[in-house]
Amino acid sequence: MGRLEQKVALITGAAQGIGEATAEIFHKEGAIVIVTDIQDEKGKAVAARLGAGAYYEHLDVAQESEWRQVTDAIVEKFGKLDILVNNAGITGTEDNMESLLGPQDPEHATLPGWRAVTAVDLDGVFLGCKHAIRVMKEKGGSIVNISSRSGMVGIPSTAAYAAAKAGVRNHTKTVALYCAQNKYPIRCNSLHPAAILTPMWDWAVGAGEARRARIAAIAAGIPLGKMGEPEDVAYAALFLASDEAKFITGAELVIDGGILAGSAATAQRCKND
Repeated sequence: MGRLEQKVALITGAAQGIGEATAEIFHKEGAIVIVTDIQDEKGKAVAARLGAGAYYEHLDVAQESEWRQVTDAIVEKFGKLDILVNNAGITGTEDNMESLLGPQDPEHATLPGWRAVTAVDLDGVFLGCKHAIRVMKEKGGSIVNISSRSGMVGIPSTAAYAAAKAGVRNHTKTVALYCAQNKYPIRCNSLHPAAILTPMWDWAVGAGEARRARIAAIAAGIPLGKMGEPEDVAYAALFLASDEAKFITGAELVIDGGILAGSAATAQRCKND
């Protein structure tokens, strides 16, 4: 306990999933946590449940004016911002978005649909990094960008999401080198989760009796034999946000149960008949 004692952390997309788990763990470790999202009721509920030292702020990550307003308010209230976790993201395939944004494959995706996804997933990270640098460069801090396995391999059904997450992967390294070059005491690293069971997966696993079978089918293709949980990513974010990672910048950590390590199948020596 206390790994983030008195550090001030802003977490985007923290009303549910990985962001919510990160807010919970950071708060347990002593951080002052600013929960941000566009889902105001859910976000407020998360902050209220965490209690003292947790606050909610509305933040549409695609809007620079909101980034400036929120980061300035944090500095005015607490005197600093130590940690930013750029977690907010959409695939465009969520049940509440697919009818609005249309297909997400590279042949049928529309330009408005492409831009809507990249505005959140890539522009939002760019803006977060930009304004974190602005307020962190004197006192220092840690930026943790949530990319994805999809930023390292092609994903035929979610082209914009995969492209945006690849952009996050590379922008993280650019930010890390820029801050080092300018002698800003800011570290920037990325996490690459895959097969983490969050609401983002609801479109694929569904609900009801069939949900368990669909999850089991996905788990069968994961070397560790199960889907991950939001806290698996949150604990990795905790390490990168803490002073324990003081010599780590521009790095990427894959959290996928072994998927990108290669095939789980092993060769067997032939027996002579």
